[in-house]
Amino acid sequence: MTHVTLRSEFETLIDPYAPVAQIGTGFDFTEGPIWHPVDHYLLFSDMPADVRRRWDARRGVVEVKRPSNKCNGMTYDAELNLIVCEHATSSLVRERPDGRREVLASHFGGQELNSPNDVCVHSSGAIYFSDPWYGRMPVYGVERPRQLGFQGVYRLVPGSEPKLVVERNLFDQPNGLCFSPDERLLYVNDTVQALVRVFDVNGDGSLANARVFASGIKSELEPGLPDGMKCDQHGNVWVTAPGGIWVYSPRGELLGKVRVPELVANLAWGGPDFRTLYLTATRSVYAIPTKAGPRHEPYMSGRRSSGGATSSSAPAAPILAEGELRLDPQRCAMIIQDLQNDVIMDGGAFAESGAPGHAKQQHVVENVRRLAEAARARGVVIIHVWFVVEPGAPGVTLNAPLFEGLVDSKAMVRGSWGAAPVSGLEPRPGDFVVEKMRMSAWEGTRLETILKATGRDMIINTGAWTNMSVEHTARTGADKGYFMIVPEDCCSTMNADWHHASINFAMQNVAVVTRADTVIRALG
Repeated sequence: MTHVTLRSEFETLIDPYAPVAQIGTGFDFTEGPIWHPVDHYLLFSDMPADVRRRWDARRGVVEVKRPSNKCNGMTYDAELNLIVCEHATSSLVRERPDGRREVLASHFGGQELNSPNDVCVHSSGAIYFSDPWYGRMPVYGVERPRQLGFQGVYRLVPGSEPKLVVERNLFDQPNGLCFSPDERLLYVNDTVQALVRVFDVNGDGSLANARVFASGIKSELEPGLPDGMKCDQHGNVWVTAPGGIWVYSPRGELLGKVRVPELVANLAWGGPDFRTLYLTATRSVYAIPTKAGPRHEPYMSGRRSSGGATSSSAPAAPILAEGELRLDPQRCAMIIQDLQNDVIMDGGAFAESGAPGHAKQQHVVENVRRLAEAARARGVVIIHVWFVVEPGAPGVTLNAPLFEGLVDSKAMVRGSWGAAPVSGLEPRPGDFVVEKMRMSAWEGTRLETILKATGRDMIINTGAWTNMSVEHTARTGADKGYFMIVPEDCCSTMNADWHHASINFAMQNVAVVTRADTVIRALG
């Protein structure tokens, strides 16, 4: 699915071809996504089903709370207590890690709130939430009369009464809300009016100078209206809209549109580096890699409240304890690179280089196959990286002997035996395939897009040739901040001397060099 670029700045925020990965489906109506910065999982609600669920890359989707009081928007405070908007109880509640549930707000002026809908936390600890009456409608809540005669937006200091911070009749149905990165602005959208308003945030937390930031967020051709909304690190506003997500600059210019197959209700950034955008979209939940991350919210620093250890959201390196490697499978991807017939098989275009002999000496095909099977079973993402050219090798520059030899040998041509993976290393269902036309697996490919979408920051780097493609991929991966693991018996090149020179010197500075059996044990 191709996203829509309206201004060039859009492509600095997201790749226009960024994949939209469905990570769960079969729900009634999903809402309220929020990422746990320490334990690395996504929480989301299914309001009509009255269920809260979580997702992580290892276990997939699991149910965590039923009934959930038809909860909608969720976030964390700075101590990682969960703040929840409950439709069925018309309450804003705080759930502590030990299971205690506290009602933070349920009434205003002696009357029940309509149904808290979406919520965000200021760095001062104050909580802002919207209060339309969707939770008193059938399906999305519990049908019952309204007590308040308006739909407002509130500021709450835990332990005190909520304060109305907007004019009573300004909104028809206030919904999503978010702060600018410096917290000087608060954006609030209105689903019925199909617009976003922006307010100045005063020193005492009150709001002033209401004005329309963006309007006309609707279409007769596609379903979708303003609902969930988030601000990125640069101050751009991402709001649900027809067809997916519309992205506005801080000046209110529409930069582009993120296309999603279903009607989107809400969004939140997550993943180890907060560069994956999770979307709750009617019956499914989707993940999309982005170049921009969110505005830094208090919970992202990852402090736990009583009884929990202080932790950082920065990912930890592979654990080496008493010489033993430990790897978290849900953070790992395995690259199988250039193990194609032309590269390492007798009869291939490069057979005279000595590559087939060294591949046999290393038992590289069998070792990679064995490691890939063990990795798949533990939830590791498998990515096949193939060098593939069209007949005549158009687009391959002859700027190095390697590329001159490839063109002269008519090697790696799409559809040929030479470009095919060697027997035993064909892709399996669920694997990814990445095509390239340079040495490195990163150059001009969608490799990093896949890694971001699947939340992987540790790469098990295998394939041919050790001193070229494998080493180049390890060097670039290290520069990009990935943890590189190279099982040396899963790599081969033209001869043992070149292999050992790369493994014993260059690789030692950019990767954990080990062996297949060690990696299998490390994955658990």
